[in-house]
Amino acid sequence: MNLADYTQVSNFAVTSGMIVVALAFLAYVAEWGFARQVVKEEQPVAVGAGGVPAEPVEQESASRSDVLRSVAYSLTVLGTVVLGLAMVTRGLASQRVPWGNMYEFGVGGAFIALLVYVVVARVSPIEWVGGIVTGFALAVLGLAVSTYVEPGPLVPALHSYWLVIHVAAVMIAGAFFLLGTAASVMYLVRQRAEDNGTVGPRLSRFPSAAVMDRLAYRVIAVGFPLWTFGALIAGPIWAHYAWGRYWGWDPKEVWAFITWVVYAGYLHARATAGWKGKRAAMIAIVGFATFVTSYYIVNLFGSGLHSYAK
Repeated sequence: MNLADYTQVSNFAVTSGMIVVALAFLAYVAEWGFARQVVKEEQPVAVGAGGVPAEPVEQESASRSDVLRSVAYSLTVLGTVVLGLAMVTRGLASQRVPWGNMYEFGVGGAFIALLVYVVVARVSPIEWVGGIVTGFALAVLGLAVSTYVEPGPLVPALHSYWLVIHVAAVMIAGAFFLLGTAASVMYLVRQRAEDNGTVGPRLSRFPSAAVMDRLAYRVIAVGFPLWTFGALIAGPIWAHYAWGRYWGWDPKEVWAFITWVVYAGYLHARATAGWKGKRAAMIAIVGFATFVTSYYIVNLFGSGLHSYAK
């Protein structure tokens, strides 16, 4: 295959990945809509020796939402694989790491966000945030496609192995921040229903508000050191090699620091002041808003040395 062929495969894979992720998102939404509480039926059995009844047998009835959740997760895995193929072929087409502009950042960011979700969901039951994760990834892919550029060489400032280290750490941290934000949003919905005594069959399918709150804290606690390393350590080191200074209060640097401050405040408040629940959830959502500002809005509308990333 030549470079043009790799470009075509990459573009086709991005389009296909968007379609699959969109189907996964719709399946998650349908799962929420059809959610019914799993019914556990107790069936009495014959009385055992000595007149002591035997243990009741619990039979868990499957619901339509269980099938939809499984389909949605499978589609998410497939979409992640297809986007991974898109990233690999884009790299082959450009003969470099495919993180040189907004289009590549968007596709790469969506891929890593989905990959982190898929992996974490294998070890922890977090499929209930799948709709938010796939919805956000779909939006990011849409923005990426709108900024499409043909594969080409990197600008001189990006010719460094720090590109891989810096961007990879920041993207993975952003994926964990996304999970934390999704859990925080779901927490606010669930907690309000619990406070009002309106937890119906649909919300009963999801974990309690306390479980959602703990998940948000744990994934943000994982993402924060990655963000610290990627944005505030690897980034300045790379800036020193590229521009001869570690920190220059460039708009992107300022917003990366703001994101760090917000999430540092979130973790500090939870660890020392015992902040949990609604206040912590709101801070987590604000932190993710600053991350999105740093990652996209500054790139699209800001100026400064990072303007090459448009």
